[in-house]
Amino acid sequence: MTDRYSRAIAAIDAANEADPTRIVVRGVSVPLAQVHGTLAAEWVSDLHPGADETWLLAARAHHLRRWELPRSQYEPGRAGYLKWKRDQRKRHASDAAALLAEVGYDPATIERVQELVRRDHLATDPGAQAIEDAACLVFLETQLADVSTKLDRAHLVDVLRKTAKKISPIGAAAIERIPLGPDERALLAEALG
Repeated sequence: MTDRYSRAIAAIDAANEADPTRIVVRGVSVPLAQVHGTLAAEWVSDLHPGADETWLLAARAHHLRRWELPRSQYEPGRAGYLKWKRDQRKRHASDAAALLAEVGYDPATIERVQELVRRDHLATDPGAQAIEDAACLVFLETQLADVSTKLDRAHLVDVLRKTAKKISPIGAAAIERIPLGPDERALLAEALG
């Protein structure tokens, strides 16, 4: 990859390092937004060897500064969640555009990254689906255990089924490779089996 790409990744990681929420992933305490970006880019590379640079940038920035717009600022329930998620994607895309412009990316490349971060044309754009797959896989690895303590089992199984519906066949095949504990594996088996 180019020097410009390396600078973009460093800028995204530096921004996400400020996330006050830390979680333990693979035995290391890390800022949540930062690990989401890192792991999402890893999944895109893993599932799509030779992925376009815009895909990797979008994966890295898909949760850019996510903590700055807390879910608690929205009404409870599905409608509030969907509005928060939509607003977050717009923010992530806008923040990514600013960082990419600072390191010298052209407007067309920036717009493409923004489309991917927002998951525009998800049903028809393989790049958007790649980002969605990566985001879902990262959620399962980094947040399933925590979410399972906050939701009743029926609701959690429903969430997992909805997550699975968003994943492509190539992404679904990768679920078995996610490092999860036995309780999380059992939940997935119940939801997906």
